[in-house]
This record gives sequence, structure tokens and C-alpha cells, in this order.
Amino acid sequence: MFFDGDCAFCSAAIRRVNRLDRRGRIDFAPLQGKLAAQLGLGDHASGTRGTIVLLREPDGRMFLRSDAILEIGSAIGGAGRYLRWLAVIPRAWRDMAYQFIADRRHSLPGIASTCKLADERLLKHLRE
Repeated sequence: MFFDGDCAFCSAAIRRVNRLDRRGRIDFAPLQGKLAAQLGLGDHASGTRGTIVLLREPDGRMFLRSDAILEIGSAIGGAGRYLRWLAVIPRAWRDMAYQFIADRRHSLPGIASTCKLADERLLKHLRE
């Protein structure tokens, strides 16, 4: 899962996903990192229209925005699998809601102003 490494809201989301991913199926890397650059994903971090990108390793399929959220729910299993029910909502509407939050992620109340990922369990799944 690639995320905006300059976003405190995104780092909080990554910590939450990592905590829920009891099987350790998801690895994380910042969109500003070397791996994202090697895969040509750096453009997703540019500008204010940031997004998360999920690459599924078995088949290399890429998921963006709300599709990434649905796929993450499937990957973590447990209660996360209930996110798949959101698939009944048309993608355009889901992506509109996703973008509404993404556009405001730097100013959401209750979010730290700095990115902090230093959780030992998370660091095992963090790639550059």
C-alpha cells in the first residue's frame, strides 16, 4: 500500500490498517519513496489531489482511491471485509466522498501536524 508520506492523516490511517491487519498481509511505502519512484507511482503524491495506491502482488493489479479502500478491507479480513458492501455504491460517488476527505486531510481536526509511524509492528511492514 502506497500512501502520502507527508500527510499526518494518512500516517494515522496506515497505523489503523496495520493494527487491523492481523495476518500481516499488507506492506506500506510512501509515494515519495524509492520503491514508488521505481514503479512510476510518484505522480500520485504530487499536488493536493493525493491518493493511496494499492498494488496487489499476486497479479500486479493497481487499486486507487475508494477501490483501494475496498481492496484493503478484503485483504485485512475480519470486520474489514464489510467494507466490500460499499461496492454497491457507484464508484463515481465513492470516489467523490474519498476525494472530499483527501482534499481536506491536512486540516482535519484532531489530526497531528506531523507524520509518526514509529510503531515496531508497523516498521516491519514499511518499505522505502
